[in-house]
Amino acid sequence: MRPAGLPHAIVNDTRTGEAFFKQAVSYNWRERDSLALEYANAGQVPDFYFSFVPVTMPFTMPDGKQVKLTLYVAPDYFMVGTSSNWARVPITPMAAQKIADAYACFLPTPLMVDAIYKASTVKLAPVPMYAFRDSTITMWQHHLIIEGQRKSKKGLISGIKKDVVLSNKVAENARPNRVAIYGWHTLDAKPIQPVYAGHVNWYVDYSHGIRLIAQKVKIDGAWLDYTALFGDGAETKMLRY
Repeated sequence: MRPAGLPHAIVNDTRTGEAFFKQAVSYNWRERDSLALEYANAGQVPDFYFSFVPVTMPFTMPDGKQVKLTLYVAPDYFMVGTSSNWARVPITPMAAQKIADAYACFLPTPLMVDAIYKASTVKLAPVPMYAFRDSTITMWQHHLIIEGQRKSKKGLISGIKKDVVLSNKVAENARPNRVAIYGWHTLDAKPIQPVYAGHVNWYVDYSHGIRLIAQKVKIDGAWLDYTALFGDGAETKMLRY
């Protein structure tokens, strides 16, 4: 499935994933975000990224009704480049939300992250890194490590990043401007990272990933906008997970 709102064309074959990281090697988070948005807005993302995958999970609606929810999720974390030279790019939730809005997508909740992991055909063990965690160089190195693990396996992939998620823990945190992260499942399906909103929202490191989900979802087989899942104020059990 290719959700509405997603760009179609790679506009510049020289703007590869490797070129992105070479340009951004000395960038701070704000400059790296800006470059990622530039690539995203130009459609400088590999075509295969837009082959969204159905993931079905049980779900409790705001009125308490139990339904079958089908999400259409990006097969990998947000990336830039060409179909032959691309790279995953960690970005802040501010940049992620702009890309999600432009692509008619939204970010997952923790329960959605669990469902995506369960449905994934390519599950890889997390690879923690300990030095210069928020540097562009470490982000590039981590991408290369993942590719070494993946060994050209194709399909919905999980276990390689902590997801930036929607969570009430952001609003409940006494400190402003927080980001919520969750996941990084080990091969026994246990997340290394519990739901955590302790980082300021401009902090992003090599382990953070942005998983996009199409705004149109299926609830018991009927197409609806994703906002139907959350109700007024997004006060649901799923967000409180």
